[in-house]
Amino acid sequence: MSGQSLLPKVWFVGAGPGDPDLVTVKGRDLIARADAILFAGSLVQAAATQWAPAHCEVMDSKDMTLEQITDWLIEKAKPGKTVIRLQTGDPGLYGALIEMVQPLDAAGIAVEVVPGVSSAMAAMACAVESLTLPEVTQTVILTRVEGRTPMPEGESLRELASHHSTLCLFLSITLLPIIQTELKAAGWADDAPVLVVHKASWPGEQQIIRGTLADIREKCREAKINSQAMIVVSPTLGARHWPDLKKSKLYDAGFTHRFRRAERPKTEEQA
Repeated sequence: MSGQSLLPKVWFVGAGPGDPDLVTVKGRDLIARADAILFAGSLVQAAATQWAPAHCEVMDSKDMTLEQITDWLIEKAKPGKTVIRLQTGDPGLYGALIEMVQPLDAAGIAVEVVPGVSSAMAAMACAVESLTLPEVTQTVILTRVEGRTPMPEGESLRELASHHSTLCLFLSITLLPIIQTELKAAGWADDAPVLVVHKASWPGEQQIIRGTLADIREKCREAKINSQAMIVVSPTLGARHWPDLKKSKLYDAGFTHRFRRAERPKTEEQA
């Protein structure tokens, strides 16, 4: 842990996907000595603040505007104080990080970011799935479906889906009809596997829904999932049950790397 700064400072800490045990050790240690914490209550479990000391001022930002959030952080930031903005997942991924940092920069307040576990990784971990597989896909696209926030040119879902790699779709569970249409237009089959995880890692609240591009919308409707869900569409889904799987070269006995020499196959005489 770095020493206390002589300047006012705000820490942006990733609270992870929901389970408070998935906050990093560094994040937990900061919470444990915090003087003020502003947490995103609509997405972050209050349990993530459980390590805060008795004197710590804890505030929920779910009904605050951006200006109110930054004003609060600026007001609380004083030399020697530990002020934390506790954000869901990782602060740099759909976290409005730069929008909050700019006013702090203008106010002469130092900023440091502690990364967190993304719901994309947590969803795959909960389902015991892999984002990548040798000779299946080595690419992961983290994106969202266009809604009130427009997508930049070249980043439409149809264009991204045309790569047929792993797609992790944030903030899009209410847009499943668009997802179905755009992926089919990009060449994905009706039986392409789809994984939806609601509140990944949240104790007692997590739901895992498995389906296909054709039926995932109906399955989510039946499960009443309409918020806080990660959607994953990937050619790797279900690989745990494949009879034939391409293995990683890294662990292949016939593969040489700097820590191990390849094993030579035995000749008939040696056998």
